Amino acid sequence: MFTSEVQIRVRYAETDQMGYVYYGNYGAYYEVARTEAFRKLGIHYKEMEQDGVMMPVLEMRCKYIRPARYDDLLTVKLLLKEKPSGARIKFEYEVYNEAQELLNVGETTMVFVDMQTARPTPIPVGILTKLDPYYHA
Repeated sequence: MFTSEVQIRVRYAETDQMGYVYYGNYGAYYEVARTEAFRKLGIHYKEMEQDGVMMPVLEMRCKYIRPARYDDLLTVKLLLKEKPSGARIKFEYEVYNEAQELLNVGETTMVFVDMQTARPTPIPVGILTKLDPYYHA
């Protein structure tokens, strides 16, 4: 299993009238976690797109447990519990505050798409190669 963590400080603009992080911002937090996790592996979205492959969101799920508030330092933990295969990859997320209280859980399923045909394409071999060591006993 591959895991990665990133910290994000809640900005005032990300909160609603109640002082809570607006629910729609969690998708952006997940994106930061994915981008940084891939970066740690040496995988860069920009290069993947230059090679003609994009990775749009197919599905997103999100469960709110406790609110995050302005100036909280959040830890977004990304988990790839299953080795990806085919054209899809499923990311799971856990969001914690500084007290290590679980605030949010979520998941996104992404699909690799050929940019010329707009059709699903197998996960690039370079990505599988970099993830492979995390799924062998």
